[in-house]
Amino acid sequence: MIDKKVVENLVNEWLADQDYFLVDVEISSDNRIVVEIDHADGVWIEDCVALSRFIEERLDREVEDYELEVGSAGLGQPFKVARQYENCIGKEVEVLTAEGKKVKGILKEVNEPEFTVTTVEKVKVEGKKRPVNAEVDHTYRMDEVKYTKYVISFK
Repeated sequence: MIDKKVVENLVNEWLADQDYFLVDVEISSDNRIVVEIDHADGVWIEDCVALSRFIEERLDREVEDYELEVGSAGLGQPFKVARQYENCIGKEVEVLTAEGKKVKGILKEVNEPEFTVTTVEKVKVEGKKRPVNAEVDHTYRMDEVKYTKYVISFK
């Protein structure tokens, strides 16, 4: 089986002079390699092809055969690395908490390993008879939520 660290090192070598960042490398038991990269402005297919060729030039199919797939992390997919959170500051995200509660709001800040989401909620204000809408900040640990993902809106 091809070593994941070898592939990660190859990807990081290619990324060294790029604005892309590595999101994930998965290698199955039958040597199917899936590399996910991301970029603040989106991923171009030409760059996926270039990275794929870079990896193929450095892995020897004569020693061990493999299948290689290089692509973007996916727009509506859960975040896997802190940089994905950072790229979405100021945008709407959905968080599924460890307790199973879905929270939608604006990603306010990221201080790894935590991030803060601002939601609009009805809150009781002293001196008022009825609750009013107010912005409320919720801070979560990246490793303690089930997922966080960018909310795609067609408004």
